[in-house]
Amino acid sequence: LDVGLVGEVTGVNTAPLLECIAQDITPVISPTATGENGQVYNCNADVAAGQAAVALRPKRLVYMSDVPGLLQNPDDPASVISHLPVAEVEALKAGGVISKGMIPKVDSAVTAVAAGVEKVFFIDGRLSHSLLLEIFTDAGVGTEIVKR
Repeated sequence: LDVGLVGEVTGVNTAPLLECIAQDITPVISPTATGENGQVYNCNADVAAGQAAVALRPKRLVYMSDVPGLLQNPDDPASVISHLPVAEVEALKAGGVISKGMIPKVDSAVTAVAAGVEKVFFIDGRLSHSLLLEIFTDAGVGTEIVKR
C-alpha cells in the first residue's frame, strides 16, 4: 500500500496563525507540511492539530469527527467516556478501549495537555451545536481529556 509522501510534524510556524488570531480570524490548518528539502508531505491531521496547540498554548483544543467521543465500547455510540484524566489513558490502551485510529488522536491530546492545554475535547461534528453543548453545558456531549 503506497500512502504517498508522509511526514511527521517537527515544528509549527506560529506566525501566520498568530496573525490570524490577532485579526479575529479563526485559522484553519491543513495537515500538510514542507520538509527541509522543500517537498510537501501529508501529516496526520490529529498530530498536526496537537502540535499546533503545543506551540500556541490555547486553553482548549477541540477535535471534531464523525463519532460522539471516545467510546468505552466502540460498538455502542452511547458509551461515551465524558471525562478522561491523562493518567487513565494507558490503561484504556492496554484494555483495547483506545485502539486503531484513536491512538494518534488521544496521544496528541495527551501531549497537548502535558504542554499546558487545559482541556482537549473530542466531539461529534455531525451533531448540531456540539461545540456549544460541550463547552457551555455541565454534561457536555463528547469526551474531555484533562490533566486530572
